[in-house]
Amino acid sequence: MRRRDFITLLGGAAAATPFGAHAQLPAKPVIGFLHLTSLEETKEYLAAFHQGLSDTGYVEGRNVEIEYRWGQGHNDRLPSLVADLVQRQVSVIVILESTLAALAAKQATQTIPVVFMQGADPVGIGLVDSLNRPGGNLTGINLFLAEVAAKRLELLLILVPGVRSIAYLRNPTNPVFAESETREVEAAARAYGVQLRFFNASDLSGIKSAFGDIAQKRTNALFVSADGFLLTHSDHIVALASQNAMPTAYGWGQAVRLGGLMSYGTNFHYAWRQAGTYAGRILKGERPAVLPVQQVTKVELFINQATAKALAITVPVLLLGRADEVIE
Repeated sequence: MRRRDFITLLGGAAAATPFGAHAQLPAKPVIGFLHLTSLEETKEYLAAFHQGLSDTGYVEGRNVEIEYRWGQGHNDRLPSLVADLVQRQVSVIVILESTLAALAAKQATQTIPVVFMQGADPVGIGLVDSLNRPGGNLTGINLFLAEVAAKRLELLLILVPGVRSIAYLRNPTNPVFAESETREVEAAARAYGVQLRFFNASDLSGIKSAFGDIAQKRTNALFVSADGFLLTHSDHIVALASQNAMPTAYGWGQAVRLGGLMSYGTNFHYAWRQAGTYAGRILKGERPAVLPVQQVTKVELFINQATAKALAITVPVLLLGRADEVIE
């Protein structure tokens, strides 16, 4: 066989061979995305996460895929959802607004990069070695939810002067965050000379039962924990607070838009966008060990003026001027 014929034969064989049999296009990286609540609860913020990804050049469906997992408000489901994403060997795991799931991820993998976004001090609860140099496979966003709880209580007392007893609604199935936030709230209550009465709820029936107990205890106001499960049921909590004519402080603005009195907490749009940016940077090769934990220090005050009027509360002009959003 002549050399030219041999080369031609090889070329024809290569052309006849399916492309995937000898050369495959690089697979798209896969982000494992986990949130405590649901797609319905997070649509507004999910767009910010996608924007953060886009800032680093990644667009879902084009050059990255996302495996979504939703806890539907059940903390007990989170460890198994984390384990599923680890088993699938995704490129990076993103865990937003869940201390419990972030801790589960730390236990489940030491190799897959993890981006967290949660409310308790990441160093204090053992997620990272330090904020500037996390040191392992986890980094992310500190929401400062527990740290701003004391200020939220102070603002509630300004809105409702003369209060002596405040109901504090928490979720016992999220103990690490609950303990962190409780320390801040208890210290503030002692400083202002008010009594805290503790009420727990970990499901919808528990929320309804807690409000029955709150009414019997004759507390003057309600402080709702910035816990993710309670966020899931904002509509029910706001409705029950309204039925009981209970001035209530929340850790997220959605509740105020639903009719809650006031909220003071983190700018979640910014935090979700930062989480998307960090996921993209890790996909590009940056290591979580040296990516500093971002501190979201921008907080927002929302006031519902219509609810205040219904409760016969006069909102001080200084608070109205300071508010990021006033709902009439």
